[in-house]
Amino acid sequence: MPEEMRVETMELCVTACEKFATNNESAAKMIKESMDKKFGSSWHVVIGEGFGFEVTHEVKNLLYMFFGGSLAVCVWKCS
Repeated sequence: MPEEMRVETMELCVTACEKFATNNESAAKMIKESMDKKFGSSWHVVIGEGFGFEVTHEVKNLLYMFFGGSLAVCVWKCS
């Protein structure tokens, strides 16, 4: 991701994970809706522990990060 988008996305992920600490589905929905509004549609979000993934994504539109040690957040765009 471009630096500015990456920083904004990471801040959004942290905010969502803190706000919905016990509900990953709501956190993912918040992130997806915010990304769709800010950067155009077709964003996808997965939040959880102990998962693997193989996704098709647009170039420079993928973020994979960990929050609080073991909670993983994967955000990508595929249109």
